[in-house]
Amino acid sequence: MSNAKSLEELEQKQDFIRRHIGPSPAQVSDMLSALEVSSVQELIDQTVPASIRLEQPLTVGESRTEVETLSYLKSVASKNKVFKSYIGQGYHPTNVPHVILRNVLENPGWYTAYTPYQPEIAQGRLESLLNFQTMTLDLTGLDLASASLLDESTAAAEAMGLAKRVSKAKKANAFFIADDVHTQTIDVVTTRAEQFGFEIIVGKAEDAVNHDIFGALFQYPTTSGEVVDITDLIAGVQSKKAIACVAADIMSLLLLKAPGKLGADVVLGSAQRFGVPMGYGGPHAAFFATRDAYKRSLPGRIIGVSKDRLGNDALRMAMQTREQHIRRDKANSNICTAQVLLANMAAFYAVYHGPQGLKTIAQRIHRFADILATGLKAKGIALKHSTWFDTLTVVSDSKDDVTARAIAKGVNFATNHEGEYSISVSETTTRADITELFDIILGEGHGLSVDAIAADVEANGSESIPASLVRDDEVLTHPNFNSYHSETDMLRYIKRLESKDLSLNHSMISLGSCTMKLNATAEMIPITWPEFANLHPFCPLDQAEGYQIMIGELHDWLVNITGYDAVSLQPNSGAQGEYAGLIAIRKYHESRGDAHRNVCLIPSSAHGTNPASAQMASMKIVVVNCDKNGNVDMVDLKAKAEEVSENLSCIMITYPSTHGVYEETIREICDIIHEHGGQVYMDGANMNAQVGVTSPGFIGSDVSHLNLHKTFCIPHGGGGPGVGPIGVKSHLAPFMPNHSVINVPGTNIGNGAVSAAPYGSAAILPISWAYITMMGSEGLKQATEMAIVNANYLTHELSKHFPILYRGRNNRVAHECIVDLRPLKEQSGITEMDVAKRLQDYGFHSPTMSFPVAGTLMIEPTESESKGEIDRFIEAMVSIKGEIEKVISGEWSIENNPLVFAPHTQGDVLGNEWDRAYDRFYAAFPVPAVAKNKFWPTVTRIDDVYGDRNLVCSCPAVETYRD
Repeated sequence: MSNAKSLEELEQKQDFIRRHIGPSPAQVSDMLSALEVSSVQELIDQTVPASIRLEQPLTVGESRTEVETLSYLKSVASKNKVFKSYIGQGYHPTNVPHVILRNVLENPGWYTAYTPYQPEIAQGRLESLLNFQTMTLDLTGLDLASASLLDESTAAAEAMGLAKRVSKAKKANAFFIADDVHTQTIDVVTTRAEQFGFEIIVGKAEDAVNHDIFGALFQYPTTSGEVVDITDLIAGVQSKKAIACVAADIMSLLLLKAPGKLGADVVLGSAQRFGVPMGYGGPHAAFFATRDAYKRSLPGRIIGVSKDRLGNDALRMAMQTREQHIRRDKANSNICTAQVLLANMAAFYAVYHGPQGLKTIAQRIHRFADILATGLKAKGIALKHSTWFDTLTVVSDSKDDVTARAIAKGVNFATNHEGEYSISVSETTTRADITELFDIILGEGHGLSVDAIAADVEANGSESIPASLVRDDEVLTHPNFNSYHSETDMLRYIKRLESKDLSLNHSMISLGSCTMKLNATAEMIPITWPEFANLHPFCPLDQAEGYQIMIGELHDWLVNITGYDAVSLQPNSGAQGEYAGLIAIRKYHESRGDAHRNVCLIPSSAHGTNPASAQMASMKIVVVNCDKNGNVDMVDLKAKAEEVSENLSCIMITYPSTHGVYEETIREICDIIHEHGGQVYMDGANMNAQVGVTSPGFIGSDVSHLNLHKTFCIPHGGGGPGVGPIGVKSHLAPFMPNHSVINVPGTNIGNGAVSAAPYGSAAILPISWAYITMMGSEGLKQATEMAIVNANYLTHELSKHFPILYRGRNNRVAHECIVDLRPLKEQSGITEMDVAKRLQDYGFHSPTMSFPVAGTLMIEPTESESKGEIDRFIEAMVSIKGEIEKVISGEWSIENNPLVFAPHTQGDVLGNEWDRAYDRFYAAFPVPAVAKNKFWPTVTRIDDVYGDRNLVCSCPAVETYRD
């Protein structure tokens, strides 16, 4: 009986592993047979060099069932104390409209989509992002906006970078930050400046003009709540040919004059309080706007309006699309992941409430601040400022007593400065809350009536916003912000946009190097629990005990998985992780008196973020060649390491390689770098082919970033969120990021931050925690092994029809393969772009196109796809090969074939005219399998040239909608 029970429990524990891994045992057997191996282990032996295989299994524990996992995590979450937060400082409680919560944040149709590099099948999220840009432009009063950055603080650091690029004060090397900017922003900007060699001057805002600077940053309203007319400050900065940057509160801009109208060159901030939970710090989308004259220097992504082949309006990513991959170390930034899912939530929040609804929310927040201020002043309480939007700073010699009473009532104030505390009211504040605040500050029996004070404020008016700064122009006048205010209309609008986008709930997204694997529902559930969603990142640590337990366990598991000694969870994207890792290397060298070590070796096959990140760490980049097999050219590596030996800082290398193979010489590469005094940075993009089989630390590297949004199942969200923690060996651990507000244990005091919050995008860490918990040591290893099985099966079948560019030992690949389309292109004139677009007609997202080699497709099936889905993809590719052969044979001309007209929309196929050389039905249903689950692109091939020549980055004019 006990044996039977044990067997049953074991089977239950393995249920999640079986559900995460796509192929059934029978399918695995069929694939192994096709590969002519007898077992998975035999294939691994043929593929992964024995010298780097782990000698001991992982020790993250046995797999747990979904029920066990969620039950335990709920008990951990319950240790968090969700106090009412009045801390402010860039983070505010908010009411997430339930129609957005359920249909966007909790909907795989929105959270599993990939970055819109294939815009024809991404028109829904592109429209939502265009709404976000339009909202940003209206509220900031500027000309051009991006489609979100990582957080407010990193957006400020990007603003500094833009200022340096465009400022005409070319000899200046200092950037000024007003001392009333949020503390975490000063921290992150200072860290960035240190890497660039810029001087940071922090002082009174009015002192900016007294320095030789290339730019300045002001907060509007200030971190302590004051609303100041900064028109003259901006003009003073500009008189020195410097760039004036303003970090603004998005909700306040419904009532305050737009910073662009005050003369600002750059306006940025967090969109968090537009319907996105605080989540202990993130993820949150930052908005960023600037002048049209600076558009070529704008960091991140811009959504633009173009035309499709039939002349219809169509959206796409403009200009900055994959900029870091194209321009590499010349890129404006290393930003790769944005915060698309959160930007979409903020945009939908604005659409749902509309301009009047948003203004009503802002007025209510401000009125509560006025009521609170009026009551406090009536009782002789001193306020630091006479103006405010939502934040009051109290000057008090009884600060400790008041804040202790607040804590006892389950309330948090901001207590950054001696003799002062601040209270930021929010959308969630009620009249009862104001009464409670009076009780806390004044003691019970104060005799104040909220209703009476409110009537007094209403009768006498408010002067807490200076008359010169009261907003008097209309915002959000576009129909998209004035049409969907009932839940029925909003639900249908969200669904209409979702239906335009291909996501993982439609089909395999086989992007090589991007690991679009299953994001299991059980992993996603905890992120909306109030215990995780509603904590302020700067709340006292004893209120975040549950987060500390979960983060601590995740930290220890990642240490075990990576073979490193410590992990920082602060970086909130892969590119941010690269940057943090390079800073650790740089600080390590400096600590040893080797500050001159500034050369970074990068293989020619590397991700574009690698050279861009190295440039941001002020490293000199030396490219190492690859040989004809796609591996690092060892002769060239040795020569260049010898040449730069005295100044060698590090090498950045991806493993398995960007070419999809386990390079046999990886340990030798590490040894060569170490012999010359350098460090080894191993890019974690392909960690999905390492977990449980090998590890970066075991191989010999010193630091890696991990893409939790890839290998560890955090969904891509249409282009973000992401998490990019770094793992390091013990000698680098002291140099990981810290934080000026909340100290991060294990790092040196004074280490700068790379993200606004101490634990980055903490709210989505439960996803990776749950994945590791439910997979356990054995499941994680199985996932890697099955990724290798699926990739090799796919490669084997495609190789019958296409050349495979690179292979490793025994003719095997790692977790991805590169299909070389160049021979077919030369014979037929059909391009890799044509193949990518034709795949959309078959219901698939294109694999990674023309990276790392132009004219190729890099394909990664992951372990989550079944053999049936892989076979469906193979069938599509083989069918497309047949179409290309018809062009080669002359049956179809190069101008008239289904590939050059792809993708085909319903309007295209059902149009009155059809002069094609192929049948309408074949255009839409090229193989029978497509008819079972047809996904229709909503626009035809987009004209990128037209979009570049006619850059429009806000919602099209109303006349377009009338047409």
